[in-house]
Amino acid sequence: MATYGYIARDQDGHAVEGRLSGQSLEAVLSELQSRHLAPVQVHPLRDEPLFQRRISVNQLATTYRQLSDLIRAGVPLLRSLSILSQRRANPRLATVMGKVRDSVAQGSRLADAMASYPAVFPDIQVAMVRAGEHGGFLDQVLSRLAAFLERQAELRAKLIGSLIYPVILLLVGLGVVVAALLFFVPQFRDLYTDIELPLPTQILLGTSDFLSNYWGLVLLMFVGLMAGSLWFLRLQAVRDWLSTTQLRVPLWGKLVRNSCTARFCRMLGTLLDNSIPMLTSLKISRDAVGNRVLAQAVEEASDAVQDGGSLAQPLSASGFFEDDVVEMIGVGESANNLPSVLLTSAETIERRIDREMALMIRLTEPLLLLCMAGVVLFIFIALVVPMMRMNSAL
Repeated sequence: MATYGYIARDQDGHAVEGRLSGQSLEAVLSELQSRHLAPVQVHPLRDEPLFQRRISVNQLATTYRQLSDLIRAGVPLLRSLSILSQRRANPRLATVMGKVRDSVAQGSRLADAMASYPAVFPDIQVAMVRAGEHGGFLDQVLSRLAAFLERQAELRAKLIGSLIYPVILLLVGLGVVVAALLFFVPQFRDLYTDIELPLPTQILLGTSDFLSNYWGLVLLMFVGLMAGSLWFLRLQAVRDWLSTTQLRVPLWGKLVRNSCTARFCRMLGTLLDNSIPMLTSLKISRDAVGNRVLAQAVEEASDAVQDGGSLAQPLSASGFFEDDVVEMIGVGESANNLPSVLLTSAETIERRIDREMALMIRLTEPLLLLCMAGVVLFIFIALVVPMMRMNSAL
């Protein structure tokens, strides 16, 4: 039995907030009506510990594909959920599937039971499952959802794989520089006690002394900086500022814009392809794109569509989308095949992202090497110049 939070109005028009437990959303709405309350908003409450480990996209994709295969093979839904709840590969996901099975056994729809666990099943997945239940093609929806999640996991893995070498190179370079400042540079201090040191040498020895004497403070400052950054990133105002600012960064801004566009096209196309209404699909896509500028453009497009207008025109006016993408969306609207056009656009943009990412990686690696070489050269010059002066004096 799921728990729902609600906002309703009583007979006098006063707002009333609370929570109710019920077998389904319909049961909760009926209970509110029996209490003479007019529901304004009803939503499932989180039934998961806040700091519990998240379930990976690959694990969810595997679960959806197995559930689709079981239903297509004629296995009843309850029996299929029972089988998935007994899997040992991921105990937490198995526990959640067991709770979903219990809710379905008590009369809830599968989508309503999944909506009770928003930390596991996002809105886009619940909406697709609900459309599959109403349309009678649940197995097809689950198969498409699995393919959608597998594609997301593939893109994420490709991005992480591309960044592994530059990150390792940066960490190794920082480690070498810190080790040199802590253990190598201090050995030259006694050698330079009786001579006037040039500015680079003074900077180098001062930095070395500070790290050697206050390494605990430096470590504490680093941890505090990381914690403060994570805290600031949770503020909506900071996230909105970053969403706008990062678009102005050369190369990176274009990559972010294309990534958000591809995510929007694939989400909207997948939802429309699974018979989700246009306005509902736009709302879900807007909440999931992860960029304030694009979310605002989607909001304006949703208002235009609600008034009977075109989707392509407000998207083009936002300046976020490339001209070819807007043109394809306009053609898809005219030809009444918008879902397939959106999915095709997503694939085209994702191939473009692969090329841009490869270019950024090729540029990042020599830049990091040049930065490391510059730091090593600075240390070398700062240590060698005083020696050359001593030799000249002798």
